[in-house]
Amino acid sequence: MVTIKEAATKKDLVKFMEFPLKLYRGNPYYVPDILSSQVADMQKGKNPAFAFCDAKCFLAYRDGEIVGRIAGILNTRANAKFGKKYLNFTNVDFIDDEEVVDALFNAVESWAKELGCEALHGPLGFSDMDREGMLIEGFDRKSLFYTYYNHPYYMEHMTRRGYQKQVDWVEMRLTLPDVPDEKYARVAEYVKKKKNLHVVNLGEKPIKQLIEDMFALYNKTYLVLFGMVPMTDEQMVKYAGEFRPMVEKRTSSFVYNEQGEMVAFGICCPALDSAMQKMKGRTAPFGWIRLLKALKGKNDTVDLLLIAVRPDLQGQGVNAIVLDDMLRKSIKSGVKYAETGPMLELNDHVLSQWERFESEQHKRRRCFVKEL
Repeated sequence: MVTIKEAATKKDLVKFMEFPLKLYRGNPYYVPDILSSQVADMQKGKNPAFAFCDAKCFLAYRDGEIVGRIAGILNTRANAKFGKKYLNFTNVDFIDDEEVVDALFNAVESWAKELGCEALHGPLGFSDMDREGMLIEGFDRKSLFYTYYNHPYYMEHMTRRGYQKQVDWVEMRLTLPDVPDEKYARVAEYVKKKKNLHVVNLGEKPIKQLIEDMFALYNKTYLVLFGMVPMTDEQMVKYAGEFRPMVEKRTSSFVYNEQGEMVAFGICCPALDSAMQKMKGRTAPFGWIRLLKALKGKNDTVDLLLIAVRPDLQGQGVNAIVLDDMLRKSIKSGVKYAETGPMLELNDHVLSQWERFESEQHKRRRCFVKEL
């Protein structure tokens, strides 16, 4: 018999976040997140999103053993923007067992109905900066440190429960050339002169200022994308603190105009998947050392985290400045491959940027939806 318990205490939340470590033990493709950060995200007073969100975490037990988990998030700002009352589901993991899956989804769907929600969709987090999408292709590829991994049988249960596709994200592995692309270089130089733009390297401005400018631009640029709700000032402070260690001088790029406004950026960092696997989600006693070593050491692969161009300058070649700068820096640092991370399958502005690279679309993940 399966019983459901709400994970309301910090002790229960730790169990909730630790469950995937057991479920994917020995799986070479699963990459854990930092446990302390995950637990904090579900605690009022530690996650500023609770100013406009409510959340519940549910654990499934059988014979005293945890066999599944799921969380629900009511985001009032998202519902107000899109004119719908949806509940997000997130952090969903379970053994391959219909009774377990049904108990978990019945719990979160019942809560959604209590709140008067018209549908449930996910996996989606508190913001667009959180992990999103259930893996439906690419189970034999290592996950990125900021994306979900799940077993192939998940999709069968989603279909059985009546969940359908809402939107997909795709991921690519890019092979970088041995020398910079001269076409990008020519376009980049032309646009810089025409628009009076210039690249600012890390160290030329305080990193705090760069990150603040980056998130302010992110709020404007990503606004039109699926599920995107502008971050509050408090959320930007939170994510700025999390992003700061990953802003790498060797590979990141920031573009400013002559008025001192950031108009484009590209952020990537050395691949962290292997370090995160060794950490097993824990920063103590040596986790931070492994993470910092991975960030500062040599790596032939980088994870592309964010790239953006101010909306009024899109389609005018400004992205070539970012790509040319990042490519030159990456080649100089010995980088041979880049992982794009999830990109909306209909986001032509982003997808078209990689057409000049040798690439492989190797993963796909999905946001499911079900009307209640």
